[in-house]
Amino acid sequence: MKFYTRKLIKPGDLNANNTLFGGALLKWIDEEAGIYAMTKLDSKKLVTKFISEINFVSSAKQGDIIEIGLQFESIGTTSITLSSIVRNIFTKKVILSIEKIVFVKIDDNEHPVPHQKTINNLGLLKHS
Repeated sequence: MKFYTRKLIKPGDLNANNTLFGGALLKWIDEEAGIYAMTKLDSKKLVTKFISEINFVSSAKQGDIIEIGLQFESIGTTSITLSSIVRNIFTKKVILSIEKIVFVKIDDNEHPVPHQKTINNLGLLKHS
């Protein structure tokens, strides 16, 4: 798993418990994973198709710095699948994990289209 983005938890990111609001975290993950998928498939015409069970393991508080990790899992004809782990940058304590985030390449009519990529031309291998 490679960790690409770091975020400082600020007052506007907090929920009523004064911990990181899950919706803010999911927005950051979707954006980061989407950018990663766009760069691998050489296209900005992607949509989030599926996000598997979201496992909130622990919380983050104001002042914490978190990092968002992404890992390539698989490639389909029109899709790319990633996984994600978010952790505290200093303690390495996992905050959230997602097994599958699937993005699909679309045409101008928002229909799935083949992306013509393979594991070989993506330059990626699934990590164990």
